[in-house]
Amino acid sequence: MAGGKLSARQKMINLMYLVFIAMMAMNMSKEVLSAFGLMEAKFASANIATTDRNETLLADLEQKSEEKPEEFMIPASKAKEVSIASEKFYNYIETLKSDLLKNGEYVIDPETGKLPFEAMDKTDILDEAWFTGDRFTKKGDEVMANINSYKSEIRTILGEDIKYSKALKSFEELFSTEKESNKDGKKIEWLNYHFQGFPAIASYTKLTAMQNDVKVTEAGMMNLFLGNVLTDAVSLNKYQAIVLSDKSAFFAGEKFQGRVVIGKYAKVPPTGLSIGGQSIDLTEAIDSTGAARLDFNVGGVGEHEIDGKFTFLEDGKPLEIPIKGNYVVVPRPNSATISADKMNVVYRGVVNPMTISFAGVPDNKVSASGAGLKKGSGIGKYTMVPTSGREVAINVTATLDDGSKVSDKAIFRIKDIPKPSGQIAGQIGTAKLPRNNVEIGRIEAVLEDFDFDLPLTVTGFKIKVEGKPSVTCSGNRLNGAAKSALRSAKRGSQVQIFEIKSRSNGPAIKPASPLVIELTN
Repeated sequence: MAGGKLSARQKMINLMYLVFIAMMAMNMSKEVLSAFGLMEAKFASANIATTDRNETLLADLEQKSEEKPEEFMIPASKAKEVSIASEKFYNYIETLKSDLLKNGEYVIDPETGKLPFEAMDKTDILDEAWFTGDRFTKKGDEVMANINSYKSEIRTILGEDIKYSKALKSFEELFSTEKESNKDGKKIEWLNYHFQGFPAIASYTKLTAMQNDVKVTEAGMMNLFLGNVLTDAVSLNKYQAIVLSDKSAFFAGEKFQGRVVIGKYAKVPPTGLSIGGQSIDLTEAIDSTGAARLDFNVGGVGEHEIDGKFTFLEDGKPLEIPIKGNYVVVPRPNSATISADKMNVVYRGVVNPMTISFAGVPDNKVSASGAGLKKGSGIGKYTMVPTSGREVAINVTATLDDGSKVSDKAIFRIKDIPKPSGQIAGQIGTAKLPRNNVEIGRIEAVLEDFDFDLPLTVTGFKIKVEGKPSVTCSGNRLNGAAKSALRSAKRGSQVQIFEIKSRSNGPAIKPASPLVIELTN
């Protein structure tokens, strides 16, 4: 406009137009800056008012938690956590605003208390502090980390409770940091979209608006906690039927006995819990419903009592609620019951070990009787020494928890001790031995494949060498006559040892089966 082949007058007129347009642009820019400043002042004023209301709501919740801890303690605790997290993030944003004023050398008017809105037109303050090329500076990363930390804290406080789902969704939308589309339709980072290239007053106002979002969030949470508690306290929809059985195990044929009550789980954090005099760690015992989960080793078979107490804080004083209950322990099914119908056998004259029990009944309430049966040491342990007859009956009686008695019995066959086998030098039945080994050897009687420890002592036997009359020996070794006959035997001839007699420390023993020995020299 001011160039070309124009007269000096026209050039002056054109120059004046340029100056005029520039002045109009400058005036409009100052108006926009002032508008941002006025908006910031409104947000700041709203933040002060909301802070006061939030403090009142929190104090109200804390008061109610003292008056009715079973209904208000947990919501008040959550509200306190929200308040702490929000205040921390609010104060962090305040440091960002202070840094912006300091780096721009902006000073609040001491008389009006206002910012120099029209002078806050610099765009490079946050650009240099938060951004470098297409990445964030260390400070920019710090800003995003604090925003995400605040969001994470609120998520954790609200948890997965369904009644907080809508509030959590609104919170996520309010503090969304997803990428935004710029005027060219290109996706850019949230921080760049909202703060890069803006005048200082615009960024300052946005930070104050973010503080307002924090205060509004805090207020919403306070009302949410208070409103949900009131609904829970008066609505029967929040209650449920709870079955309380008189004991936790019943025998087949017994009648179920118990109670059904209408109640709800108290989501009030207790201050103490003990079972059987042992203190329970509350951090691990209390679940999300407010119920306490018990985890301890049960006692022996039979009925046991649970005795303990819950301790709560009410009106500033400890309130103890007794815990009373019982449970029944039945034997763990760790083995199958397998029996051969024809193998219920006991042996005459020896100590037969037995285990006798009644499923689900403790040992001290079980009694057993039978000929030769005695109670041993240990749970369910007995011994039996049958003497006469071919059968013995064992009768068992158990006393149940209600005082009634049940009985059962089993029949066992009585068998004699089996016939032992003759043995010399560890060989049974037939053997090949040098003449000298037979002469100095010891004759033994052994019970093969017999499950009882029943040692036998040989008391006498007869020996027959080919071509010689039989010789009777006492004890378990050859006498002089037997040795003389043995020495006259030829190599390869057979020597028979028979009518081997023995005794035990209990029953009479049949003569052992004979030995046939072939001489090897």
